[in-house]
Amino acid sequence: MMYQQGWFASGTVIRLAKDLAENNKGARVLVVCSEITVVTFCGPSDTHLDSMVGQALFGDGTTALIVGSNSLPGVQKPLFEDSAAQTLLPDSKGAIDGHLREAGLTFHLLKDVPGLISKNIEKSLIEAFQPLGISDWNSIFWIAHPGGPAILDQ
Repeated sequence: MMYQQGWFASGTVIRLAKDLAENNKGARVLVVCSEITVVTFCGPSDTHLDSMVGQALFGDGTTALIVGSNSLPGVQKPLFEDSAAQTLLPDSKGAIDGHLREAGLTFHLLKDVPGLISKNIEKSLIEAFQPLGISDWNSIFWIAHPGGPAILDQ
């Protein structure tokens, strides 16, 4: 179990599942991820507008997948050949903060989050897709969530 990792956990969990499957012949790893933002829910506040914006933008969600390696020809056919990478962005300390307070878990998003992502997205795409031989970003489906209040400006 990995707790309180938010979206950061997705890359970590897929990479861990991949390592487990590759290093244990015949293994299949069930990955279940659940994003539960209900713990941040609280009433409107003049002092914590970020929390209300965050509640409006982000919601609960769950997904599951099975990760394996060395599929059995004629029996199993992988739907996706995947590669995963994650990066801590330079100068991103404090860009998204969570604080446990009397009002509950509050989080604050800097307006710089979309800028931080756009300045670093190419490096992340190269790390994730170069092992698969993909360099034409328009040939695949991908999306970067800009995060924070800036998404409301679009």
